[in-house]
Amino acid sequence: MTPPLAVDIDGTLSRPDRSIDGRVLDVLREWEAPVVVATGKALPYPIALCDYAGIDQNVVAENGGVAYVQDDLVFHGDREAAQDVVDEYRARGHEVGWGPVDLVNRWRETEIAVDRESPLGPLQEIAEKRGLEVVDTGFAYHVKEPGLSKGKALISVADSLGHELTDFVAVGDSANDESMLAEVGTGYAVANADDRAKAAADVVVEAEYADGFLAAVERILE
Repeated sequence: MTPPLAVDIDGTLSRPDRSIDGRVLDVLREWEAPVVVATGKALPYPIALCDYAGIDQNVVAENGGVAYVQDDLVFHGDREAAQDVVDEYRARGHEVGWGPVDLVNRWRETEIAVDRESPLGPLQEIAEKRGLEVVDTGFAYHVKEPGLSKGKALISVADSLGHELTDFVAVGDSANDESMLAEVGTGYAVANADDRAKAAADVVVEAEYADGFLAAVERILE
């Protein structure tokens, strides 16, 4: 029987340039069990991906800060606290780095993402002083409340879908996938995954990016 699937987007369903590999869309659409898209991106991005892939909008967004399943939208974090960190960061002369419009953070509701070209040290210092943490996903520095994670948010999503977390398989590539990969029944890391994701996974496939996702799918369905 096909198990429910939790899957990251960037670095997992994408090519190295972060564009979505079209081959994965049919895989998601044809999956014979629930699919949960779990990402560090703001909620509109995975919702749109589900819509265009033709699958139910089961989503974990903002590294576990937001969950949406079966018309139930739950927030697990507080953007105001993260905004205070970023305001002090800017007051010290640093920039978030996304330009004047900042579409990266425009729809975020529980955290703030900072460009990895911006200095990390002062961001971590300010966050720790205010009781928050900074997670490096490989694509951005995310300022968020400690304890939030994809794995933790996936517990309630799985329950809403009528499953235990251990019923799931998951595929990911980044530090923010660590908890998800460790806590599901079987976690798969693609070859481009960082060390934390690889250590948390039960299986590390030899292929990278979307090729790695497709290789993991082949293993899952065997």
